[in-house]
Parts: sequence; C-alpha cells; structure tokens
Amino acid sequence: MTTTDSCEPTANAAIGRMPRPEELATNLDVSTLVDSDGGLIDRSIYTDEGLYKQEMRRIFARSWLFLAHTSQFKKPGDFFTTFMGEDPIIVTMDKKKSIRAYLNSCRHRGVRVCRADAGATKMFTCTYHGWSFDLEGALQSVPNEQAYPEDFDKKDWGLIEVPNVAIYKGLIFANWDPKAEPLEDALGDMRYYMDAMLDRDPEGTEVIGGVMKWVLEGNWKLAAEQFATDWYHVNMSHASALMVLSPTGKGPKADIAATPGRQFVSPKGHGAGFPTHPKSRFDAKAVHEHYDYAALRERLGDAAVEGPMTTGHATVFPSFSYLPVNGSIRVWHPKGPDKMEVWAWILVDKSMPDEVKDAQRLYNLRTFGPSGIFEADDGENWSEVQAISHGFVTNNVPLNFQMGIGSEREDGTYPGQTSELYSDAAGRGFYRHWATLMNEPAWHENKNK
Repeated sequence: MTTTDSCEPTANAAIGRMPRPEELATNLDVSTLVDSDGGLIDRSIYTDEGLYKQEMRRIFARSWLFLAHTSQFKKPGDFFTTFMGEDPIIVTMDKKKSIRAYLNSCRHRGVRVCRADAGATKMFTCTYHGWSFDLEGALQSVPNEQAYPEDFDKKDWGLIEVPNVAIYKGLIFANWDPKAEPLEDALGDMRYYMDAMLDRDPEGTEVIGGVMKWVLEGNWKLAAEQFATDWYHVNMSHASALMVLSPTGKGPKADIAATPGRQFVSPKGHGAGFPTHPKSRFDAKAVHEHYDYAALRERLGDAAVEGPMTTGHATVFPSFSYLPVNGSIRVWHPKGPDKMEVWAWILVDKSMPDEVKDAQRLYNLRTFGPSGIFEADDGENWSEVQAISHGFVTNNVPLNFQMGIGSEREDGTYPGQTSELYSDAAGRGFYRHWATLMNEPAWHENKNK
C-alpha cells in the first residue's frame, strides 16, 4: 500500500489561508488491496483507520446516499435527522414543499441546530447561543447582533446545504458533489431491480412504524457487500430460522434450498441477488393473498415477478440495502472502521389495507428487526469477522471472493450483467468500484495533483 499527498503544503501560502483538512490528508493507494479480477480482498480494508478516513473523503463525500422516504414529510417544517457518512444532516420540507438537506451544524460554534430525531418546526435554533435558521437554511436571528462588526451579514452564515437532493420512487438520496451525475444515471440498470419493490403499486410506497436503530461491531462494508452478493450464507447461517419458518419445522425442501436464481452485477458497485423458484417467498401469508400476481405481471413483467420480486437481497452502493419481499430498507451508517449503526424502515405499498400493512410490519420485525431471527445471525457473522481481523497474521491472509468468476454475462432476461445466484460477482463489483473511487481525487480535492 503506497501513499500520495493530495497537495503541496505551500500551495495555500499565496492566498493566505490554512490548508484544509483534505489537503493535509495522506491518501492511500488501494490498488494492492483489491484484486477484483482474481477475487482476492485484503482484509485490512475493514480495519485500517487511514482507509476509513479516506472513505469519508472519497466514498461518502461523493456518492449518492439514502436519507429518508418521502412519506416522512407531509407538510412544510416536517424534518428528519440522519447522517451522510459521519456528517449530521437535517432533511426537511421547505415552504414550497421541496425536500432539502442541510449540514446539522450551527455556523457559530458548530453545535447541532436540531437534536430531535424527527418532528415539525418553523425554525432550527441552536441551543448553545440561539442562532436561528429558517426552512430554507437562512440565518434569521442572532442574539446580541449589534455586537458584531459592521460587515457581518446574516446572509453569509446560513446552514450549509447539500447541493444535490433527488428522489427515486419515494426514496430520497443526496450527494455533496456539486457536479454529481444525476441519480438515475448513477443507479443505471439497478433501477429495474429496485422497481420490483418500489413500483408494484400505482400509488407508490410508504414507510410505517418509525425507524429502528441498533449498533453492531463490524465494518459497514461487511453488511453492504453481503446484501449485494451473498445468498451463499443463507442455508448455513439461517438454518435454524428456516426450520422455524417452514411448515414442517425441518427447513425448506431441497429444491427450494438449492434454488436457481440470478445475481445482478453493476459497474457502479450496486448488486442484487434473487431466487427464481416460485415458492421462494418468505413473507406473511396476508401479503401473498393481497397481491394480484396477474396484475403484477402485467405491470412489471414476468421476469421481474419471478426474479427480483422474490425473497432476494440488494445494495445500492455504497450503504443503502433492501429486501424486496420483507419490505426492509436500511442504511449502514459508518461509525469508525470497527462499528456501524443500522437504521431500518418497513416499506409497504400505499394501497395495502391496514391489516395487510400490519402483517408485513410484524413479519418484518420477527425476521429482520433488531432482534429478528435472521438479523441476529447476520450481525453475529459480521461481528465475528471484525473481532479477529486486527490480528497480525490474520490481517495478512487475503479473503476469497472467487465464486462465480467468469460467469458474468448478459443473460437476455435481466438488464445488465448477471451471474449465478450462488456467486461473489456482485461482491467483486462492489469492491472494484470502491477501489476506483478510493484511488481517484474527489470533487473537493486539488485537481492539479
């Protein structure tokens, strides 16, 4: 692993300012850490503090990140607080009913101007010194303003706004890069796979039951990569849960356990896997009975109903994941190289009767809630990987991502390149894109280097 400095220390002397943090940062060359063609990954990418800080600069500061769902905002002043990487963010509806996002940090001394998780307000007021900002981010009130110099202008000290906010079928994403490619272009063929969850109902989707949050000891990439690529673990890691859910108590039949399926591999790092067995649907019976599958086939197409709409898994790079039949959508918020905070919502179709929505909610909680029978298995695996990855010898042994090498192809049925269901193809794609971004200067870096 080699290092490069992002700019000369003397570059700022002429303009009379201190170097910015990103200009002083040492950027690590990750070329030797990810061999996506050979299917080998250096496990230091989960533990190295320098790499983690570089991720904040080059992954999370330049990627489209999930913020919230549009159903969380009904009227001007509704807000929700979240994170983009480790940056605190306010998402709110302004007076014109547009969704906007701001850095949740007062321009005076840096305290959060909104400490509530969600709610409604007319102003965001810092509890430290009382600076107040309106829904458009403008600074409106400064106690003892007359003590400031004559050239102090409130117009210069509004909240820092995230320059790009975009919505895809109810999902709100944001990007700090002023010249970021449009969200739909960044999603590419992944939109087809997302639509199998987001576009079943002409009325759209909504989230119910609030936001569930829990902390896991593990690097955020372990979770994001698994949801992109890993059906392989299901029959082993979730064996006891599958037994509980099966009608016989013995687990799924052999043909279901060894289900055929496909895995989508995106050049943008996204991934989705899905069985194509007609009985590969683990959600609540009430939800099945609600759906008119003939109408769904007419709306989405046979291939989508038989594939991405089944009990699959998916990740939108870098940190948004979902489970299409369970209606679980979640973000893996990074909290250091060894820790992540999981935020999860329950997504339902708007036109579902209340009793069907409730059945989906309860099923989701039993399976992929904070103490769900599947969720607990996953968290244990990620924590186990992380717990031993700091060992000297352990950290020098590469990890194998070779399953399905060479199987990626355009299959003529599903958009983009796909592999077999049991494959590491989307995982290799995830880390290939990760490495590309990690080695390229981002929008905020000195472009002359």
